[in-house]
Amino acid sequence: MPSLEGKVSLVTGGTSGIGLAAANALAREGSHVYITGRRERELANAVQQIGSNVTGVQGDVSNAQDLDHLFAKIRGEKGKLDILFANAGIAKYAALGDITQELYDSIFNVNVKGVLFTVQKALPPDAGQCVNHP
Repeated sequence: MPSLEGKVSLVTGGTSGIGLAAANALAREGSHVYITGRRERELANAVQQIGSNVTGVQGDVSNAQDLDHLFAKIRGEKGKLDILFANAGIAKYAALGDITQELYDSIFNVNVKGVLFTVQKALPPDAGQCVNHP
């Protein structure tokens, strides 16, 4: 029996590169894998390449509504999430003097904000509570 039989995984940015390789490996080991990607064509191609034990969900990790939709779908269909690979990221380059606020925001929104809120939304409902001690 595969080692991840019955597990549910999520790989953000699972349409290419390391994310696609990880999603393939998780599916081969028996996990049902949800993958995300911003572009519909690339997402469909990745789902087809993985073949089985996979669900593609189009969305952008820097968009809170897309993350809400993603986690509602996972919880509605599978009721749990066992493995999270917050892989989505972008790379854009400019000379130091040419960096604009828009360029900075686009990179930060995916690579930092997207990862933080993906992980936050993956937590069980009571996991992020802070207890104040007197």
